[in-house]
Amino acid sequence: MQKKRILVVDDEVDIREILQFNLENAGYDVTPAASAEEALDILRSAQTSPDDLPDLILLDVMMSGMSGYKMAEVVRKEYGMTLPIIFLTAKTSENDLLTGFSAGGDDYISKPFSIHEVLARIQAVLRRSVKVEEDENTIKAGDMEINLKSKMVYVAGEPVMLSRKEFGILFLLASHPGKIYSREEIISSLWKDTPYVLDRTIDVHIARIRSKLGSAGNHIVNRSGFGYCFEIK
Repeated sequence: MQKKRILVVDDEVDIREILQFNLENAGYDVTPAASAEEALDILRSAQTSPDDLPDLILLDVMMSGMSGYKMAEVVRKEYGMTLPIIFLTAKTSENDLLTGFSAGGDDYISKPFSIHEVLARIQAVLRRSVKVEEDENTIKAGDMEINLKSKMVYVAGEPVMLSRKEFGILFLLASHPGKIYSREEIISSLWKDTPYVLDRTIDVHIARIRSKLGSAGNHIVNRSGFGYCFEIK
């Protein structure tokens, strides 16, 4: 079985070396980078062979030069949501967390951290990222299948009838597993031309989707104070 590859990006050499040593001892293949710029060069050099891309990026937020937030935005623009990102940061206010998730982060680890916590977070993010099978028109998660072309959802092979907005919300969340969407972001994506849509509207739609999906509705998780995300249980 091929080792999972992790790109560790931090401008503090001690932290890079500690992470590399412990992650390699845990069975990961680690590539260190001392800056966001160096990390992007590593990613772009691997573009001709997608198999050389990392399975996860462990990314410091506050670095000289390009910040971790900015690098995450570049990664999302160039690679979509296919590369999971975990931020490492001493900034833990609610606004900082929202900034990180808005930039495309999948998780957050506060400094100072324990290696046990880092390993547990990495395992959790990798676990939910590899269980989603996606092609051009279909997302599969567990026994649920979402087909963009036919606008149909199936659970255990049985069709689930969703309204247009319900399908749009589900597909938005499921196509970016682990990413937290605020109610405002969901409204902006699906109610662009409709003024005065309330946050409560999203909560009602989510409740209906969960009810219709039955046990598969547990994939949709509410992150209190942040919004909703799609997780693989």
